[in-house]
Amino acid sequence: MKPASRRGSSAVTLADVAALAGVSPITASRALRGTRGVDPALIERVKAASTKLGYVPDPAARALASRRGTYVAMLVPALSNALFVDLIEAAQATLRARGYQALLGITHYDPAEEEQVLREFLQHRPAGLLLSGAEQTEAARALVQASGAPCVHMMTLADRPGSHCVGLSQFDAARAMTAHLQQRGYRRIVFVAAQLDARTLQRLDGWRAQMRAASLYDPALEVATEAPSSIALGGDLFTRILAEQPTADAIFFCNDDLAQGALLAAARHGVAVPQRVAVAGFNDVVGSDQMVPALTTVRTPRAEIGRRAAQLLLQLMDGQTTAQPVIDLGFELVVRGSTGAVGRRSASPTSSMSPSCLGPPGAVNLTPC
Repeated sequence: MKPASRRGSSAVTLADVAALAGVSPITASRALRGTRGVDPALIERVKAASTKLGYVPDPAARALASRRGTYVAMLVPALSNALFVDLIEAAQATLRARGYQALLGITHYDPAEEEQVLREFLQHRPAGLLLSGAEQTEAARALVQASGAPCVHMMTLADRPGSHCVGLSQFDAARAMTAHLQQRGYRRIVFVAAQLDARTLQRLDGWRAQMRAASLYDPALEVATEAPSSIALGGDLFTRILAEQPTADAIFFCNDDLAQGALLAAARHGVAVPQRVAVAGFNDVVGSDQMVPALTTVRTPRAEIGRRAAQLLLQLMDGQTTAQPVIDLGFELVVRGSTGAVGRRSASPTSSMSPSCLGPPGAVNLTPC
């Protein structure tokens, strides 16, 4: 019997690709990973050889050789929330351009579950970590530090020494929206918080700060529930607030899905928005501009956060020094019909709001303060 060829009895190796391309295995590996400094023509030659031979890299072997894998562990709270989809897609595209894949973990807003997922992922030696928020447990932080894997936090601004993060100030964004409502003349502004994750609580603090600055704070105007944020919950809470707080003239929901549910409930019950009560949201998710009236909200740069976070992580994985470990991408107030006027206001990362910005009741002031 004629002996089987090696090609038919075993997988194609990196050495095979290197031989066909006429380069060393190390150079072939660097070319396939998209490492900087490799001649583009050589990269194309190696990729052509890889395609011709049907070469599929072995991530386990690469992790063993380099002590790091070819994937990045990315942990997000949920996929049911559209804002994380924008972030994931942008980060994944940036990582793939450099030969990395994102391994996605869902934490369900639970620090203990996040710690467990992180523990499991670190067993596979990820090249880096992208984590949502910076509120990990002490044990989770110890795991990250012990792993030696570079880590970037997304959607938040961590203030711990040595942390790297890309996001926005949830506090400042909520305070700016509250100031906008006050500028429109609203005084009994209810804040609705659901899920009660760290970013929601930061928004609650921003609302409190601005209400206190205007001498309008009343704890009775706080509505908080640990229930998951949803359109249905927003409708239920809207109906409840109008019954329990008949003097409320504006409702600021911590998420757009809640605010969308409120607008649908208002239409069902014949409640005029914004004439009877104004409605505002947060994040500017899909559909908010199609509500009737269109929803005033805070636009957060989720895709840009994902892209910049991945870029920052790539720098750290390359061993580069980062001149800017904390990247504040700011936010934008998108003013639509649900608060009584249409316009737009960008907020730079360094902008701030003060009581002097508010003007007299009913005034409209969109000049940056």
